[in-house]
Amino acid sequence: MQSAATANIRDQIDDLYRFESRRVFASLVRLLNDFDLADDAMHEAYAAAVEIWRRDGVPANPRAWLISTGKFKAIDALRRRGRLKDRQPELASRLEDLAEENATRAATEIEDDRLRLIFTCCHPDIDQKLQVPLTLREVCGLTTEEIARAFLTSKATMAQRIVRGKAKIRDAKIPYVVPSLADLPERLDAVLSAIYLVFNEGYAASQGESLIRVDLTAEAIRLGRLLHDLLPDPEVKGLLALMLLHESRRESRVSADGEIILLMDQDRSRWNSPMIGEGTALVEQALRSRRFGAYTLQAAISAIHAEAATAAATDWNQIVILYSVLQRIDSSPVVELNRAVAVAMRDGPEAGLEIINEILGRGELDNYLFAHSARGELLRRAGKPSAARAAFQRALELARLEPEKRFLAARIEELRR
Repeated sequence: MQSAATANIRDQIDDLYRFESRRVFASLVRLLNDFDLADDAMHEAYAAAVEIWRRDGVPANPRAWLISTGKFKAIDALRRRGRLKDRQPELASRLEDLAEENATRAATEIEDDRLRLIFTCCHPDIDQKLQVPLTLREVCGLTTEEIARAFLTSKATMAQRIVRGKAKIRDAKIPYVVPSLADLPERLDAVLSAIYLVFNEGYAASQGESLIRVDLTAEAIRLGRLLHDLLPDPEVKGLLALMLLHESRRESRVSADGEIILLMDQDRSRWNSPMIGEGTALVEQALRSRRFGAYTLQAAISAIHAEAATAAATDWNQIVILYSVLQRIDSSPVVELNRAVAVAMRDGPEAGLEIINEILGRGELDNYLFAHSARGELLRRAGKPSAARAAFQRALELARLEPEKRFLAARIEELRR
């Protein structure tokens, strides 16, 4: 019986770590003003919980307990290192400042520590190339490899960027404070990018057994809602809409046995109607402002998919037009690739292949799985099985996610037959 109770406590702590650890970390950074000290303290707090909760039971507010325990673990660590005397006035002053700050600004400033820390990592004194990777690593807990994949760069290059970002915060003594409302707009682009990349990693995980990480998509949407409450900018609306519209399809994207189901083959009756309604309303509000950008355009494309009763009823012409507008704002090869797929759906596979071949011919997206898998799909539809098989094989070489590997292997086998 005791063993079952212990296992149950351990399961609860594992769940808390998965869903709450980065929020605990963010609060400890705010309290301790030190990334590394906060990280050590957080892990020590979770380790302590295993022993203490087994004996005393789970506290009424587990997250608050972990933050409080982490704070005292940090003080103990400083004492052991002989640094407490130097840091004690700073910590005491910090706690007093935070209490006063929270009391006076609660109604108008950022309430959530994790969102607060995202804004701190996006401080204008930090190189823009470092802001989002630093946020994703330290605030959101993504691995260096996951972040490197999102930026289409190497793990070593990304690790160097993250180290430089942390060093900048330390050396420039950038404060972990709540930005004033007047300071928010200049940090908005980086914050939106960070939240969206967190969502993307949850929506299509970079490696492992599962395609979807619900903990990340849920957290990104939660942060998007907090940001929208704080600053209802058109692009904030656009980002929140985009995440909601993508998330509305989650239940239909994977089969019961974990296999990928492409958008065209999904059971649309399983799409989440309330999410679609909320996302579509936000898109319309953002578009009416006439001050929208890339996130709103992407959300508008998702809304067109959501409005189509069947895959065949999709307005591909409108989607091509929106991608053309998006390409003028964001000329990245990934946007060009997505537009190529839409062109293929409207005008036939050969039209899309021409664009994709041009992208790959420039040496762009050569290590991007979806460029090769999209090319393989269009070659398959164009009746060129040998070339399609080679494209899918290249995509399989790049795949890190098990469902992707199985999907691509099945396509290759199908073409062999």
